[in-house]
Amino acid sequence: MKFTKDEIRRGMTLYAVSDRSWLGERTLAQVVEKVLRGGATFLQLREKELDREAILAEAREIQAIAARYRVPFVINDSVDIALACDADGVHVGQTDLMGRDVRALIGPDKILGITANTVELAVAAEKAGADYIGAGAVFGTTTKQNAKNLSLDTLKAICQAVSIPVVAIGGINADNLPRLAGTGAAGVAVVSALFAQKDPEEAARRMRALADKMVAARG
Repeated sequence: MKFTKDEIRRGMTLYAVSDRSWLGERTLAQVVEKVLRGGATFLQLREKELDREAILAEAREIQAIAARYRVPFVINDSVDIALACDADGVHVGQTDLMGRDVRALIGPDKILGITANTVELAVAAEKAGADYIGAGAVFGTTTKQNAKNLSLDTLKAICQAVSIPVVAIGGINADNLPRLAGTGAAGVAVVSALFAQKDPEEAARRMRALADKMVAARG
C-alpha cells in the first residue's frame, strides 16, 4: 500500500510503537487491533525478543490488521524483515544508517523513518531520503536504554530545520502530551501509554483526542 506525503504527515498524529511487555494472556495482534480501533494513525512493529521467523510471521499478521484500517505499518530496524513481509516501510536509528543507504535498499515507494536527536542529524536524515523523523526522548523513556532526554527547545529547532514531519517520542502520556503544543511536532509516538493500559482502545481514543489538539496548536 502506497501512502502520500500528506497521509504520512497525518499518520504522525498518534504513532503507536508495539511492545509485548504488557500483553499478559493477550496476543500482540489483539492489542494492536484495539489500539487502531481507538484511533492510532501509524504503527511500528518493534520486536527484540523473537527470532526472525517469528517476527516475520507476526509482521504479516499485524500488517493485515493495519491494512484494514489503512494505517501505515513499518518495521523497526530490520530492512530485511520489512522487505520480506512487504511492510509499508522501515524505521531506523542512527546506528542502522552507518555505511548503508537505506533509501536505496527499500526503494522510492516505501516509507523511511529515521531517528534524530539533533538538528544536524535531522537535516542529514532528510537528505538521506527520510519521510519523517522520530525525535526524543522528550520526557525520558523506560523502553530504550541509553536514550538521552531531548529538550523541547531542541525538538522545536529540529521541526523548524526540516520540511518533513517530526514525531516526538519518549515517555509521552496523557498528562505531559499537552506540553508539546507549539513545538511544531506533527504528532506523538507512544508505547506504554497504549500497550501497558488495561483498555488499549480507550487509551488510544484519549491519546488521539489530546494529540489532535496538540497538532492543531503547532507552532
